[in-house]
This record gives sequence, C-alpha cells and structure tokens, in this order.
Amino acid sequence: MPIIQSVDRALRILDLFDEYETELKITDISDKMQLHKSTVHSLLKTLQTNGYIEQNMENGKYRLGMKLFERGNLVIRRLDLRTIAKKYLIDLSVKSQNTVHLVILDGKEGIYIDKVEGASATVLYSRIGRRVPLHSSAVGKALVANKGKRELQEILNDYEFIQQTPNTITDEETFIAELEKVKEKGYAIDNEENEPGITCVAVPIWDHSGTVVAAISMSQNTASVNEEKLERTVEMLKDASIKISKEMGFEISSVAN
Repeated sequence: MPIIQSVDRALRILDLFDEYETELKITDISDKMQLHKSTVHSLLKTLQTNGYIEQNMENGKYRLGMKLFERGNLVIRRLDLRTIAKKYLIDLSVKSQNTVHLVILDGKEGIYIDKVEGASATVLYSRIGRRVPLHSSAVGKALVANKGKRELQEILNDYEFIQQTPNTITDEETFIAELEKVKEKGYAIDNEENEPGITCVAVPIWDHSGTVVAAISMSQNTASVNEEKLERTVEMLKDASIKISKEMGFEISSVAN
C-alpha cells in the first residue's frame, strides 16, 4: 500500500516533539526533517489550521496543539480497566487456583469491581460491589501506599480503625509505617487482618498519568502459605500488574518495583 508523503511528513513532524523538546523553531524542524523551510512551513500551517500544532507568538517557536490532547483523551476514555484486567485475573486464578480480586478506591474504602473465583477458594467475605477497609486489607494498603502526604492525611482524617481480627492494625501511626513498607516493596500483605485463616497479597495498578487507579489481589488459605509460595504469588501479581498498567498507558520504568 503506497504511503502518502505529505501525511507521512506531517506525522513525523509531530513525532519530533517530546518532553525534552516541547518547542522547536522552523529551522530546527527543517534540519531534523531534512526538508526545505518552505515545505516545512506549508506542513506546519496545515497542522496549525487543524489545531495539531500551535505557534508561541512570544518566540515564534512551534509546539503541539490542544487537538492532540483532545484526541488523546478519546483514547484514554476508551480504556476500560475492568475489561483490560479481566483476562489477567482469569489467568492468575487458573494458574494459582486461588481467588483474585480487582479493587478500586472509593472515598475511604476499597470496592470490589471484579472477582474470579479460584478452584480452591476459601474466601467468604468478597463479592463484586462489596466494600473493604483500607487498614485491614492488602488491596486497601496497595491503593493508598503511593498517595502523597496531604492526600493520605485527608483519607485518614476521622478514619475508623475497626479491628476485624486480632492481627488488624488499629492505629494511624502503625498504618502509615505499614504503608511505607508497602511502597518500598511494591506489594501489600494482609496477614489474617481482615478474615481469620486468610492471607491476601495485593499490588497496585497504574494509569497513563502515573496514578494508582486500582489494585489486584490474590487470597490464599494461610495454612498453605510458605515463603516460597509467597514469593511466587508476588511475582505473578507484579507481572500481571505490569501488563495491565502498560495497557492503561503507564510507563513501567518510572516505578522502582
């Protein structure tokens, strides 16, 4: 199939702009494209007329226009977290035979938006639409561990640390210390803190803006969990999280863990 040269050139001009070169002079574009200035000028005017390029009137340089932002948002809105994550939840459940959850933050609680039941499921409390405390659940910890101090404090204002089991964290200081560990390790653990006999591991999911938008977790019978199995669970969850986050438009390289 033949390539339309003018369209190809226009798209290549758009690709010249990045986080390091947000504005370019027409001579810079001409040099990079190896095209005569008059040709580049015509291409820029066409892009500018359609809103894909704009000119900074203070210095005469060109930069990307708002039309690209508008079009990009159409793509972003099309991304459905639940749809994207579903195949990975199923894969995790089949491989582990454990129950896997997808949870988002809603106010000061997590809320289950999807669940895949494992063949050896022992979890009783979870169902789609049910809410879960932040302080006693792995998903809750994963959802808020990367929040800024101000945002986290807003969540914790008047927060009730209700004790679910003897292992539940019951005070803010201990909870914040736990969140620091979660942030450092890249995963959270609920060690029989929400339901006796159940250990849950969770990891965050990031979107295109670098924001944690959800968490996925795997629940297991505590009696069956050993160090090797825990490491394998974390590995599987992190692998799924990376794949989901990438499909959400996130640059994984910006996360240490």
